[in-house]
Formats: sequence, C-alpha cells, structure tokens
Amino acid sequence: MVDVPVSAKAITLDLLRDARETVRTSPLGVINTPMIPWCQTTLPLNIPCNIHIKLENMQRTGSFKVRGVANQFARRPKGAHFVTMSAGNYGKSFAYASKHYGSKGKVVMPETALVSRSTLIQNFGCEVERVPTTCLMNVVNRCVQEENMTFLHSYDDLDLIAGHASLGFEVLEVMPQPDVVVVCCGGGGLLAGVAAAIKLAGCEKTRIYGVEPEGACTMYKSFIEKKPVSMDTKSIASGLAPPFAGTLPYELCQLYVEEIVLVNDEEIKAAVSTLYRAGLLVEPSGSAAFAAIANDRIPDIAGRNVVVILSGGNIGKDELTNFPD
Repeated sequence: MVDVPVSAKAITLDLLRDARETVRTSPLGVINTPMIPWCQTTLPLNIPCNIHIKLENMQRTGSFKVRGVANQFARRPKGAHFVTMSAGNYGKSFAYASKHYGSKGKVVMPETALVSRSTLIQNFGCEVERVPTTCLMNVVNRCVQEENMTFLHSYDDLDLIAGHASLGFEVLEVMPQPDVVVVCCGGGGLLAGVAAAIKLAGCEKTRIYGVEPEGACTMYKSFIEKKPVSMDTKSIASGLAPPFAGTLPYELCQLYVEEIVLVNDEEIKAAVSTLYRAGLLVEPSGSAAFAAIANDRIPDIAGRNVVVILSGGNIGKDELTNFPD
C-alpha cells in the first residue's frame, strides 16, 4: 500500500499561503471563481439565512480539482510518469495537467464511472484502466511496483490539500468572517483544505460542515470510529464515493470540521434540478452541499451568513434527463 506519513501538524498557514500563490500563478490557468449571493440567481429560496454560493462549477476543467493538481504538478519533476485513481473530475484535471507539463499519465477508474469521462481523459493523452472500485488501490500499487510510476493521490496528499485551500482563502476575500461554510466530502481533500485555510486564517467561530451521500459516507463513519475507514460505496454522486476516507484529510477534518452530515441520492437529484432552474449547471457531486442546506441538515443557520461550495459542473445533457423537472 501507499502510505501517507504526513501529519496534520505539517499543514501551517504559511504552507497554505505559499500553495495559494502557486495555484494563483499556475500555468494551468486556475480561476478565482465568483462567489455570489443566492439572491442574484433567478430562483427564490425559502431558507432563512444569507446564502452565498462559490461557483467552482465555472472552474477550469469544470471542478475545484485543478487547484490541487496545480500545486501537485508544480512540486513534481516535469516529464515523470504518473498514475492516479479517479471517478472523473480529478482524472480530468490530472490529464489536463499531464498534457500541459509533457508528463505521461495513467488514470485508474472505477468501472461504474461514466464512459464519457474515460473518453475525455483519453483525449488528453492519458491511459485509462477501468476496474472494480474495491480494486483501485491494488491496480495503482501494481503500476508503482511493476511499471515504476509515481502515484499522485486524488485526495490524500499534502500538496493537493494545500492547493485546495486556495478556495478557502478566496471565500474569505469576499466574506472575511462567514458564520457557516458547507463543503461536499468524498475522500476529504477539498473539505480538509478549505477548513484548514479558514480556521488557520483566524476564523475560530466559523462552523464548517462536510456533506456526504448516505451510500458513500466514509468520513462520517470515520468520525464515529475515530479512524479512517473504508466501505463499499454507491451513490449518484460518484465523485463523492471513493472506497475509503483519506488519512490526512481525516486528521484535518477532526481538527477543523464541526460535523459531517448526510444527504440521500433523491435529495442530491432534487438539488441538481433546483440549481438548474436557478441557471446553474452543477453535477450531483457538486450539488451535495446545497442539498444539505435545502433539506435542513445544517443546524442554527437562521439569520447567518452561509457559504455553500458548488464544487463542480461536469454533467452532460444526456445525464440531465435523469433528474426531475
């Protein structure tokens, strides 16, 4: 197995600020995405708080993942041969960066991932191998041991998490003292990075919540068992359904995250539809945080300033037919 020997104590404010500058100046063209009040959309909501939405669905490659990838690739040798595992969004950003930096890349994908996402990654020049979800790490380890590839983790990596923290700093530029921040959680890289940035920047009173699908609640179960756990995951939000919670993300979430809350697939579907009616194209994984707000999973938000991260917009028009009007 590939170990992650880094402790959460290694994540400092200076380290995150340095990563933020790396992301900001990356040749990959990472965008400081808009953060707007919900009232600027076309749809009224009957939720008694001041909601702001951070539009990472408008990010380069269609999701927040390029932030972490920008920091990872900036700190790795150019031209290396990398392997990763991804259901789609990280793989897309990884493949985009591999092409830019002239690196060889391979993405190990769960066989449940959309074929269209595999094709997109291959079009960037990366090899794709589709395997059962439970075999992802075994195949990655084989590539490392037998083919001498370097593993870039899609969520359990210090450089990646530090890159994702740039999103947290951007939130604070618009709202310096948010009351509540709600972030989706799969393996935990985004949640850990955003939470660390906000808390280390001095927002001690800000409550940060992670949101997972009921059928892929590895971080939720990790909080209960007080250690990172694995499980057989299944959700319409495939980007939030890795087979295990990350070790470093778990440690950071234990330090900085108030609670992990759960939403079901029907609530995620409804959130995709609501956001679409508001003029926003957001994929199921990117809609989970909004689903938590819309279904009253976050406590004590009446009258509060609440930031909701819409983490990605990689959804095709054919997929939209599966969601209610």
